[in-house]
Order: sequence, then C-alpha cells, then structure tokens
Amino acid sequence: MREDGLTLIEILVTMAIIVILASVAMPLGKVSAKRAQEMELRQDLRTIRGAIDLFKMEWNRDGDVLLGAVCMKNRLTCKEVTGQYGYPKSLDVLLGVKLTGESAAVRGTMVRRYLRTMPIDPLTGKSDWALRCYKDGPKPSSWCGEDVYDVMTQSEESALDGTKYQDW
Repeated sequence: MREDGLTLIEILVTMAIIVILASVAMPLGKVSAKRAQEMELRQDLRTIRGAIDLFKMEWNRDGDVLLGAVCMKNRLTCKEVTGQYGYPKSLDVLLGVKLTGESAAVRGTMVRRYLRTMPIDPLTGKSDWALRCYKDGPKPSSWCGEDVYDVMTQSEESALDGTKYQDW
C-alpha cells in the first residue's frame, strides 16, 4: 500500500533548488541597494553644488569688490557670509542668510535660503560632507576653512564602476 507524501530525495532536490535561487538573488539585491545609494549620493551632490553655484552668483565678490546683485544690496551681510571669492563661508550659510538691505524690508523677506535642510550623505548616514576651498587643489587633504567651493562624501569606498566616491 502506497502512502501519499514526499520522499527524502524530493525534499533534498527542492531545498537544493531553493538554495541555488537564493544564492543568485542575494548578490543582485546587494548590487541594487548599492546602486540606489549611489544615485542618492549623486542627487545630493547635485543639490548642494547647485545651491553653492546659486549662492556664488547672487553673493559674488572679488576681495573687497562686490559683484553679485544680492551682495551689493546687503553689503554688511555680504562680507560676513562670503569668502574672498564669493563662495559661502560654510555649508550652514546655505540654510539661511539674514538680509540687511532695503529691498529685504520692502519685500518682507528677511532670510534668503538656498537649501531647506542639509542633505544626509547616504554612504555615511550623516551630513558630514568633506569640503573644498576655492584655492584648494583637486584632492585636498584638509579644508582650508575660508569658503566652500565644493563638497564630497567622507566615504573612502569605491563605486560599482571602480571610481572612488570622493572623486565624484
């Protein structure tokens, strides 16, 4: 008399198939997670760099010569928030600059914001971006502290394409 059920061999074959499928799926999951982090990092870098560029355009100066439209209308604030070349003195400046010019009082806008919040680096989990000054070389060992010309991640890992994240 034959009973319905699974034999030991059938169970072992089924488990072997499941293990093979899982071993194929795991690396794909890790790669897709890393790719998502890389896309988020690229977007965050674009956002911060765009804010720095907009700030530079509006608050531009060359030493004591004020060039940017907002800088000329807010002379006192300009020298407080910008470096010698018109870049922001820190990333925090991009979160809000208190305006002092006449047009600020007329328009009712007392603060100029370039970022709502500081993006968090998806690789480190913190908003601890490495900074580069205008006068620094392409790969500075430390930030000079005068202005923020560029940002990069603190992570020393390599991307899926083999490049270093800090070179992005």
